[in-house]
Amino acid sequence: MTVTRWHLLQVGSCRHPEMMARRGGHLCPVDFPALVGLILHADFGPILFDTGYHRRFFTATDPFPERLYRLATPVQYADADSVEAQLARFNLSVGDIRGVFVSHFHGDHVAGLRDFGAARIFCARAGLDRTRQGSRFGRVRQGLLSALTPDDIDARATYLEALPVTSLDLCPFTEGADLLGDGSLIAVELPGHCPGHWGLIVRPAEGPTAFFIGDAAWSLAAITDNVPPPAVTTALLGETRAYRQTLTALNAVSKSAAVEIIPSHCPVTAAKWVGHE
Repeated sequence: MTVTRWHLLQVGSCRHPEMMARRGGHLCPVDFPALVGLILHADFGPILFDTGYHRRFFTATDPFPERLYRLATPVQYADADSVEAQLARFNLSVGDIRGVFVSHFHGDHVAGLRDFGAARIFCARAGLDRTRQGSRFGRVRQGLLSALTPDDIDARATYLEALPVTSLDLCPFTEGADLLGDGSLIAVELPGHCPGHWGLIVRPAEGPTAFFIGDAAWSLAAITDNVPPPAVTTALLGETRAYRQTLTALNAVSKSAAVEIIPSHCPVTAAKWVGHE
């Protein structure tokens, strides 16, 4: 295993009523941080898990109907929040990033993707295909902004569905896709939130094993309580039954102290790990 360490960055945030992210939640808007993983791999080089927000998000949501996305989830972002600015803490630049793992293609996860022109892009073919299907309004309704997808992504993409399958000892997850062939990074399909939604298990040489789960749950509390979003939310973006099955599986994983589960929008996770060098 050649992952030396992983870190967590917060790259902007948005506000949304809690009740849309957790069944039984209140109507008041709450902050949802956009969390990005920085994985330091000794052989391959630095890899990002998603990219969070970027100034490009605002450009992409200027026209109608894309502006509906911005109105539904107001974004807080400053240039100091950018991945580029935060990489400097690790003596890295955007050109040093060798890979970007895309959990899914919603705008808050890929807004910065165009910055990493030298990076290999690990993504689901099903997710990329969805960014090119249907009307602009239909894509916005599903959280997709096609303008954020790099023009050359087909040449740089490694599709998760085509990677070698390896067994997993993380009940009830029994298999995943070995990203680099060394067992240190294992992609796991987490269906339900949207088509082509995957997480990533990171096994470092030092520190805890991390399970980056994207939007399979929006908080650790939702996982430990096994409380999904309301069906109106999961049906709007993906498939409710599959989402709830995935959440139940993550609830089983959460009972093990051996894995640190990292939801992409959890304030508790952000408070624990962002800035933890």
